[in-house]
Amino acid sequence: MNARGLRFSRAMIFAIEEINNSTELLPGIRLGYQIHDSFAAVPVAVQAAFQLSNGEDKIFYKDSNLNMSTVILRRFFIYLFFNHFATCACLSDKQQYPNFFRTIPSDAFQAEALAKLVKHFGWTWIGAICSDSDYGNNGMASFLQAAQKEGICVEFSESFFRTNPNRKIQRVADVIRRATATVIVAFASSGDMKVLLEELAREPSSSRQWIGSEAWVTDPNLLKFDFCEGALGFGIPKSVIPGLRDFLLDLSPSEVAASPLLTEFWENAFKCRLKKDVGAEERFCDGSEDITKLQSPYTETSQLRVTNMVYKAVYAIAHAIHSVVCPEKNLTTKCDKHLMLESKQVLDALKKVNFTKNGYPVSFDANGDPVAVYELVNWQTGESGNIELVTVGFYDASLPINKEFHINGNLTWMDGRKQVPVSVCTDSCPPGTHKVLQKGKPSCCFDCIPCPEGEINSSDCFPCPIEFWPNAEKDSCHPKPVEYLSIDETLAIILAAVSVGGACLAILTAAVFFHHRTTPIVRANNSELSFLLLFSLTLCFLCSLTFIGAPTEWSCMLRHSAFGITFVLCISCVLGKTIVVLMAFKATLPGSNVMKWFGPPQQRLTVVFFTFVQVLICIVWLVLRPPFPMKNFSTYKEKIILECALGSAIGFWAVLGYIGLLAVFCFVLAVLARKLPDNFNEAKLITFSMLIFCAVWLSFIPAYVSSPGKFTVAVEIFAILASSFGLIMCIFAPKCFIILCQPEKNTKKYLMNKK
Repeated sequence: MNARGLRFSRAMIFAIEEINNSTELLPGIRLGYQIHDSFAAVPVAVQAAFQLSNGEDKIFYKDSNLNMSTVILRRFFIYLFFNHFATCACLSDKQQYPNFFRTIPSDAFQAEALAKLVKHFGWTWIGAICSDSDYGNNGMASFLQAAQKEGICVEFSESFFRTNPNRKIQRVADVIRRATATVIVAFASSGDMKVLLEELAREPSSSRQWIGSEAWVTDPNLLKFDFCEGALGFGIPKSVIPGLRDFLLDLSPSEVAASPLLTEFWENAFKCRLKKDVGAEERFCDGSEDITKLQSPYTETSQLRVTNMVYKAVYAIAHAIHSVVCPEKNLTTKCDKHLMLESKQVLDALKKVNFTKNGYPVSFDANGDPVAVYELVNWQTGESGNIELVTVGFYDASLPINKEFHINGNLTWMDGRKQVPVSVCTDSCPPGTHKVLQKGKPSCCFDCIPCPEGEINSSDCFPCPIEFWPNAEKDSCHPKPVEYLSIDETLAIILAAVSVGGACLAILTAAVFFHHRTTPIVRANNSELSFLLLFSLTLCFLCSLTFIGAPTEWSCMLRHSAFGITFVLCISCVLGKTIVVLMAFKATLPGSNVMKWFGPPQQRLTVVFFTFVQVLICIVWLVLRPPFPMKNFSTYKEKIILECALGSAIGFWAVLGYIGLLAVFCFVLAVLARKLPDNFNEAKLITFSMLIFCAVWLSFIPAYVSSPGKFTVAVEIFAILASSFGLIMCIFAPKCFIILCQPEKNTKKYLMNKK
């Protein structure tokens, strides 16, 4: 028995003596005990169990296949079994182990706590090793199951046992050395870890962050492996047992000599022999040995963890027996010392045990397990330069979900670092990309592929709603900017200024004509049609303003209908003037009286008729399928174009087609009249104006179709203004020049002079 095991057995004796000396617990009844040493070997443990259960001094059992530490419980043991150190989750199965109780938590809780610990620090890529025993294999299986639920991937999982061939230990060590995972979770016994760490120390590898189970991470004998600095794990909470240290140190020579276990411990601790017949190289224990100065796990009581489990186990059994043999709560009532106890009675009583000893509660659930409470311990370098065990938090399974885990101290990581190490197979994908799993690898290993245009990513790429667009980082959707030809824009301001300027020019021209209305050049130009033409040109210039600003239901209907009607009115006036020129030339021929057929009434009727046809087309369009405001999502993916939908494309092209038809007809007539013998040839000016008009609108069609967004509106405004300026400049500018700058030519004689 090693020094630590001896401390456990002495703690049991200490608890029994406390109970035997108590006047409240089992008064008048004394508990006894037998101690059998398992020598940390399964066959010896089986032998000791049989000796205990059969009441025999010796029993021989030869079977080399007994390699499971729970075999004695599973097949042979029929008595109540109470354990302070067995943590295998399998022992909670009451179908197989109905008589099993323990004061140490099941590994099922520890496995879940370890998985949450790994998840807490963002480690998704780990290595796993365990003891090839019930403790290690069952504990690791529970951990891997919990880790999978937490989204943790395991690069490798290896098991080993301290008695394995050296090549097996070396292979496990090589797997750790080659691993890409920084974090290694070890669910192993202290003895197994000692063998593995010795092999790793022989050929050090890159630093690892060790996460350990309570069986080894709290073992002070392993703290010498300083390359494990920063190791983190759960341990049984530290405790204080009043009077235990004094009891451990109170060993008389006679007591030591009377016990083979104490004799072995004493001789090993002080390197001497209690027997007088010592060898030449051996020293005799002469009584000068001072156990109070001995540095040994036996005397180390600052980290009482499992020792308290032994202490609580003894008291739990005592309380269960007390509830059976001392049923009355009155302390003056004596207990029945002659009652023959059966294991079932104590078993039933243990299920109801609930008490507190030295501030530590003791109770059991339906599986015979206590409430799982762990300390989070960290291997840190102390002031002396040695690795020390420091408590930095706790885990309490009785607390609500997501509140069981708490850290209340400063942690040290591998190599003494103060920053949390990173252990991932693949770094998180940057914004704008999404995960694509690598073939044949765990889900934590992936490639980062850019998201398609218009999509963002969280865990995977998904498109933004139609009115939204990803930000630059592609991690959130933002409303798309809405675009239209706003009055605040420079382009809109320029177009509006030109439009107003054109209207003012038409009004100014009308004012000049009105002021000189009695002069020959004004009278010869059919002043009534000229004024009507200038009025329609003013409307043409101003109708372009309806295309600027956010489209509304009324503005969409107004802009197209006003444009169509005013331009037809304008072309009708030009057509009327062209016909008048032709008729006037025919009237100069001998015997001709055509002017009476196209006088002012006929001219007015022509303008009204042609304009009415356009009005009728617009009314039908607006009644059946009028233009309406719409959000255009197709032209640009990253912004919304607010525009006027045509409603009926046929209606729109009918309006334009009718204007084009009149313009072509007017152009043909003007061409026919261009060579008339007149010193001021009105037909030539109309020809040029119609040529400009037709060229502008023929260019407008492809430009209108191909221009994106708000520039479609700008092209339409430009076409309106260009054709309007073409008409006013070609038809009225030469006349105004003569009226204002060459008044000597503004005579009937000059106008009637033939070339």
